[in-house]
Amino acid sequence: MSNSLFRRKDVSKAIQESESGDKSQSLARILGVRDLTVLGIAAIIGAGIFSTIGLASFNGGPAVSLLFVFVAIACVFTALSYAQFASMVPVSGSAYTYAYVSFGEVLAWIIGWALILEYAVSNMVVAISWSSYFVSMLAGFGIKFPMWLAIDYTSAKEAYQAVKAGGAGITSGDQLLATAFSEAPDLGFIKVIFNLPAGLITVLITSLCYIGIKETRNASNILVALKMGVILLVILAGAFYIKPENWSPFAPNGIEGVLSGVASVFFAFIGFDSISTTAEEAKNPQKDLPRAMLLCLLICTVLYVLITTVLTGMVNYKELNVADPLAYVFSKVGFDFVAGVISVSAVVAITSALLAYQIGQPRIWMAMSRDGLIGKKFGEIHPKFKTPGFATIVTGFLVAVPSLFFKMSFFVDLTSVGTFFAFILVCAGVLYLDTKGLSKDAKFKIPYINAKYLTALLMLVALYMTYRNGNLVQHLEARPLLVVFWLVWLTLSVFSFKHNFSLLPVLGILTNLYLMTELGWSNWRMFIIWMLLGLVIYFTYGYQNSKLAKQS
Repeated sequence: MSNSLFRRKDVSKAIQESESGDKSQSLARILGVRDLTVLGIAAIIGAGIFSTIGLASFNGGPAVSLLFVFVAIACVFTALSYAQFASMVPVSGSAYTYAYVSFGEVLAWIIGWALILEYAVSNMVVAISWSSYFVSMLAGFGIKFPMWLAIDYTSAKEAYQAVKAGGAGITSGDQLLATAFSEAPDLGFIKVIFNLPAGLITVLITSLCYIGIKETRNASNILVALKMGVILLVILAGAFYIKPENWSPFAPNGIEGVLSGVASVFFAFIGFDSISTTAEEAKNPQKDLPRAMLLCLLICTVLYVLITTVLTGMVNYKELNVADPLAYVFSKVGFDFVAGVISVSAVVAITSALLAYQIGQPRIWMAMSRDGLIGKKFGEIHPKFKTPGFATIVTGFLVAVPSLFFKMSFFVDLTSVGTFFAFILVCAGVLYLDTKGLSKDAKFKIPYINAKYLTALLMLVALYMTYRNGNLVQHLEARPLLVVFWLVWLTLSVFSFKHNFSLLPVLGILTNLYLMTELGWSNWRMFIIWMLLGLVIYFTYGYQNSKLAKQS
């Protein structure tokens, strides 16, 4: 049974299956490198640039601009691995497909199931964020949207009970939610409260994804063009209000303050992997996918660095711990017009991010269905629109319904782990295929730096820098997952010496694994429950119905 669990797809057969067969069940190849790059920018620059930057700047000071460069370099390790796989296996499915040709079926299923969670939950969070920004934007135009139609029931009820009980710590936000709860109409014994804008935007975006990749591409290009225009306006307008004295001290809280925002900043870059889900809709996937991934990372890094440089130059970094730092700094200097434009652009930015992720998930369903791991219906291509129609509708349903009724904090705990897990396996997959000589025909290759001695040397340096004050035991007790991190690093050191591993994928594994150790137990608990549910489905359906199982 162990051999069948790890049965692997042949790379050439995976490509052949995607290119041959019923043409009515094939996707339309219309995406060029520009379209793919724009799709990556849409996924990366979402709500993060309007919120994450503020807290990171508050903790790190002006030096936070260097943090964005550091995190971008760390992301490049993973992006290069994705790029090499995309040039080898230009097939929809992203990390799921890459794991299938590298490590076998059961790990591919785990990754595919994790990606379904990542994409769905990410869009639930994005949809709820969009609702909040949309209601704020309407308020800026003097339009009052009923609050009981823009919030989840749990948050409203908790705020109502807290305000009714009285006591310290009641905020204006709590008062607002409590009022919404009391004003909401009654339906029998329950209040009618749900997040209508979050549900409606999900339905709208899903409909766009359903009717065609060309229409989706055009909408994405327009939204990203508007978003980029506003960001450039912010940079150019803000440059005239920069006071160089605000950049001193450059790193007021030292390196610890700068690195404290590493996890949140890293998530500001996640999204480049969504490009790889559209491999079968790219005109020249083996060349265009790698270029687009690296281009979108480069463009987004430059924009993030310029934005943080301008922000920390306009006001003192201590003032940036606010929910909407871009609008705040322009209101502070009396440039209210730009502040108003920013509130509108935030809605546009989040819409484009929602679109990018809503494209990706149905194509993962489709890839898994083709392999027989889930029902055939998920793999059907609409004869007119040339999109995975049924999978797109299911994706819209799975995102829209929970975003109507659940609070955002519930979903936040479900993100993160699956993303990092997928990134680690993609980097490890490159090492595996390189070692087996199976990546020699790749159109794009990661620049080779021999890690034979460097992996162990870097580990010794990292151990010394981390524990030079002798706090090893206390540190590991506080963060027990670090034991796994150091053991994996030790293992990679041994295998690097034995197989002459390439350094960049090794660094990709270590970077993502370290960030996993930063996550709390709630993230891991929800991820484990999701994985157990996935394994039940695999062993009751996918294991027997797998196309590879039937062939064998």
